[in-house]
Amino acid sequence: MVIGRRVLYGETILNGIELPKSIKILNNNTFIENNINTITIPNSVTSIGSYAFYDCSSLRNITIPNSVTEIGSYAFEKCSSLLSVLIPNNVTEIYDGTFSKCLSLMNVTIPNSVKKIGKNAFSECLSLRKLRIPSCAIDIDKNSIPDNCKLIILSKFKDLISYFIDRTNFKL
Repeated sequence: MVIGRRVLYGETILNGIELPKSIKILNNNTFIENNINTITIPNSVTSIGSYAFYDCSSLRNITIPNSVTEIGSYAFEKCSSLLSVLIPNNVTEIYDGTFSKCLSLMNVTIPNSVKKIGKNAFSECLSLRKLRIPSCAIDIDKNSIPDNCKLIILSKFKDLISYFIDRTNFKL
C-alpha cells in the first residue's frame, strides 16, 4: 500500500500517529504542512518521498525503521521542532535539503552505509553542534553542513576538514 500525495496536507493531528503495517511507500508531500508531533513508521516502509514531512513544524519525534532505503529530497525540510534523527543503516544517500531548516535538530546519526551527502542536506540546522560523518562517505557537498557546527569529525577528506575548520574557527 502507498500513501498518496498530499493525502494529509495541512491536517491538524495533535497527537502521534502510527501508520498501518501494510504501507510500503510514503509518497511525495504526504504529510506536508501537518501539525503532527510524533510518528512511528512501520518496518514495511521502504521509501519516504520528497517533501513527505515538509514544514511539519510540530514534529518532534520520528522513528525511521531500517527497512527504509531512501529518504527523498527535502523530506524533512522545515521540521523546526525535530530534535534528533537516526538515519537507517540501509540508506546510501542523504539527498539535497533532506533536513534543511530543522532549527531544533541537535543530534543526527549517519550510518556507514551513507556514501553521499547532497547540497544543503543540513543547512540552517541552527542547533546542530556536532555531526559525525562516516569515513566511507565519498561525496559530501561542502554546503551540506551548517555554518554553526562547531565540530565535524571526518577521518579522510583533508580538504573538507580544512574547509570546515576554517569556516567554524575550530582549532586542532
